[in-house]
Amino acid sequence: MSLYRGWWKIAVGVVAIAWASGLVWFLTLMPREAEIDASATDAIIVLTGGSQRVENGLDLLAQGKAKKLFVSGVYHGTDVRALLHASKQPLQALACCIVLGHEADNTHGNAAETAAWMHAENFRSLRLVTASYHMPRSMLEFSRAMPDVRIVPNPVFPKGQRRNLHGALLILAEYMKYLFALTRLGLFGSAP
Repeated sequence: MSLYRGWWKIAVGVVAIAWASGLVWFLTLMPREAEIDASATDAIIVLTGGSQRVENGLDLLAQGKAKKLFVSGVYHGTDVRALLHASKQPLQALACCIVLGHEADNTHGNAAETAAWMHAENFRSLRLVTASYHMPRSMLEFSRAMPDVRIVPNPVFPKGQRRNLHGALLILAEYMKYLFALTRLGLFGSAP
């Protein structure tokens, strides 16, 4: 019986070390600063769910970094006019080039929704705008859903990501979601 308890403790220790090592590796995947690729892409993709994302995407569109802006995971009932009004962008200049996706409710869904839209538009490159802590999982999901599309990461750094307890919990939660995405993609392949 004591031998069984000894192996159980070793197993728990190995899992804890693997989990902690994975967390350190995950932290290295998170962008630390806005090292932005200046090249243009066919589309700018913004994932809803955090501050500064839509504003950043609209700024990039206004700078001519892409032909169109696709905002994935938009709440039903929100239209382009409301989106531009909330971000204080000029309606006439940008409204023609913005498409809203209302189907996605998570990152996996964002990737599937975006893949369908990219295919319909015949686009081959995108600039992905999301929070830096969310970028590793987003890149994983998007690269699996669109293996032939060039994806340029464009991280934003929301205030909630500061070095405090809330920021640490946010990163830990994202790490667990990343592990789940790795497991799901490992078990089910690249199907979006």
